[in-house]
Amino acid sequence: MPRKRTNELIQCRYFRWLLQQRGKMYQADGRSNELDAGRHSLGTHDRAEALQKLQELDANMAVEFKLAPPSAMPTFKAELVLLEVGRKLYEEHSRRPRAIGGVKKSTQKRNRAVFNKFLDWAKDRRLRAWNDVTGSTLTAYATHLDDQGYAPKTIRIELTTIVQAHKWLREEKHLQDVEPLKLTIRKQESERRYCYRIEEVQAMVAFCRKHADLAWLVGVIVGLACTGLRISELASLRWSDVDLTSNFIKLVDEGGQPKKSSRANRELKSGRSRMLPIHPDLGAVLRSLAKQDQFLFHGPRGGRLKPDTVRNVLIREVIKPLEPKFSSPEDEQGFKDGRLHSFRHYFVSMCANNNIPERVTMEWLGHQDSEMVRHYYHLHDEEARRQMARLDPLGSAGKQLPGNGNGAANKIQEAPPSPERTDEKSLVTT
Repeated sequence: MPRKRTNELIQCRYFRWLLQQRGKMYQADGRSNELDAGRHSLGTHDRAEALQKLQELDANMAVEFKLAPPSAMPTFKAELVLLEVGRKLYEEHSRRPRAIGGVKKSTQKRNRAVFNKFLDWAKDRRLRAWNDVTGSTLTAYATHLDDQGYAPKTIRIELTTIVQAHKWLREEKHLQDVEPLKLTIRKQESERRYCYRIEEVQAMVAFCRKHADLAWLVGVIVGLACTGLRISELASLRWSDVDLTSNFIKLVDEGGQPKKSSRANRELKSGRSRMLPIHPDLGAVLRSLAKQDQFLFHGPRGGRLKPDTVRNVLIREVIKPLEPKFSSPEDEQGFKDGRLHSFRHYFVSMCANNNIPERVTMEWLGHQDSEMVRHYYHLHDEEARRQMARLDPLGSAGKQLPGNGNGAANKIQEAPPSPERTDEKSLVTT
């Protein structure tokens, strides 16, 4: 059975063309114009190359019919940049030294996953070159990701990476005679992680202390709850980072430093080194740890602490057993949805509720933007009631409400004074 012919009407600068495929070869039919531009074989079965040749044909015919001067003829032939080739060029550019703008290894890894996904999708749609990537192409790709159930924030990150690669290929003249991508990518606020309550953190610590096989997890939970560190940062902590005399942790980003040993240099997500004080609860845990090697924390078998192992054990052996104690409706966020990053939300919320200046919290977290700190803050019902009770909107008029002789029943209750130090109420029970 002969292959079905595909026709596409293309309006070029001078003529309107019907782009067709006969067998596998593209041809352009311009006979429907007021001036018969004829029918021509484009000599290729690649659509991107066919579109390029069609522009050249359009200019040639315009000169032939004296619709344009000879100077309108293309002076060069724009070369196609295959998707895989352009991807490799951009990845090589990204791997340049950090000192001249190279990106972290974690970003390189994320970009590889983005390109793998996009190239697989493009292959199914017979897109071979970056020359053929347009705003409409990325709109279709975004729709595909949305249909696959990807979160809006993930879609934004994927599209931004592709747009950045396309822009770099144009700026470096790998892509010639190609228009910038016209695509509006709106910033999306993703659903925030669940934020633990203090009674939940206390319950997790107590639960792990009761089970010998989870004793190693106590230090991890206390460390995350008392610092707001990411699990990767906590896992990388060495004894040389800790000063138990001055009670400070010095977290250094080593991405820009020369490699001094066989171990990989530590790279922080923010790229900024920082210092943070050691809370008394964490100090007690650190002083109880045995020095096995250069690292503070270790996994269940005494080896290097692996974030994936911690994540799986926390969910399976701590959160699941404690879930009945802190139950919530199935369709609402609750303790069951808590994860390792929830401790970072917990720490920021504790700082805010205990009047720690925002700028100080930003320094401890390694953030330069206060918007991220506010993203991590959660106001639980108990804290909301406590803060509301501190207000005195009616002054003396509110001390005696109408219908109450002495005001004893309806007197606005004053909240206990807000603690000035974070260690007045222990973050976790020790």
